[in-house]
Amino acid sequence: MLPSVLAVAGTDVNPLLLVVAGLVGGFCVGMTGMGGGALMTPALVLLFGVDPRVAVASDLVNSLVMKPIGGSVHIRRGTIHWRLVAFLVMGSVPAAFLGAFVLNHLGDGATVQKDVKRLLGWALLVASTAIVAKAVLTARARHRAYVQIEAAGVRLTVKRGPTVLIGVVGGFIVGMTSVGSGSLMIVLLMLLYPRLTSKALVGTDLVQAVPLVLSATVGQLVFGHVSFGLAGALTAGSIPGVYLGARCSSRAPDWIVRPVLVSVLVVSALALLLPGDTGALGWAIVVVVLTAVPLWAAVDATIRRPGAWQAIGRGRTRWVVVLGVGAPFGIGLLASVFYFVKVRRELGAAEPPGDGADGADGADAAERGGFEPPRSLISP
Repeated sequence: MLPSVLAVAGTDVNPLLLVVAGLVGGFCVGMTGMGGGALMTPALVLLFGVDPRVAVASDLVNSLVMKPIGGSVHIRRGTIHWRLVAFLVMGSVPAAFLGAFVLNHLGDGATVQKDVKRLLGWALLVASTAIVAKAVLTARARHRAYVQIEAAGVRLTVKRGPTVLIGVVGGFIVGMTSVGSGSLMIVLLMLLYPRLTSKALVGTDLVQAVPLVLSATVGQLVFGHVSFGLAGALTAGSIPGVYLGARCSSRAPDWIVRPVLVSVLVVSALALLLPGDTGALGWAIVVVVLTAVPLWAAVDATIRRPGAWQAIGRGRTRWVVVLGVGAPFGIGLLASVFYFVKVRRELGAAEPPGDGADGADGADAAERGGFEPPRSLISP
């Protein structure tokens, strides 16, 4: 039987609550495609009061258990670009170990914990931005009708230096915060290799993340900040949660899930960056709520086909301006409600099946339908 209380870094945590947290976190991962680090690490710090270094280390162990599941699916399907994996790993594996080394040699005490919380907060803001950037880049890639490398049989030219550098940046951030290998690195790969198909992009990023997370985990094991009780309780809930989330993911439209996820990450980041200042945190959350929805609507409107706007007799530029410029003043929020309720539906009806903002992630959506492969494991 599980003990009634689990002592983690001086904090008494009920293991059953950790299992539930792992279940909820895993389910969210399965539904959204975000990895555990962006969701579970801040939850451990903010909700359970766990030492940030212990939270990072233990969540890496939890992620290490889940990563190979999705990777094996992509390997069987042959959607891996192994040369890209090799050069990414060359940079990410040593950088992840170095990140773990730096994190665990910052010292002890309240000041260090405060600094790590701030670092984690900034990492979450980067992850939030990366989610929005991925949606825009994927949509624009479809609109430009890039040639699909696998279909055309074109050999991809691997840019060794920049690819290794992406691995170094992503690996160091993951080693320090357990956040970013998927949300950040997949966006950088999209920028560097815009003609790479979605399936190859997802599979390559997922497989390279396995040795990356392993390296970061080994670094944490060496420096002794892993709580196996904490990691075990999270894993007990996260594995069935990931499976259930992946099974339900096809029923969750991205235009609803992604804004919610981004908002949760931004609020978590603000809570880490503004600890103890309830007033400032409250106003910051209000600003996020007032601006996040219209800004997301503006992004969605931007990536819609011009032909669809012409078909419904509305001006795209006018709507983007109203939503974007009006966001800080509350006008954008009201306009976004009308946009999502009416205008977006009109645009969807005017666009061919598979196109538009939703269709932009068609490859991802096909992959996350059911558990082959779980889009939950695309990014840590």
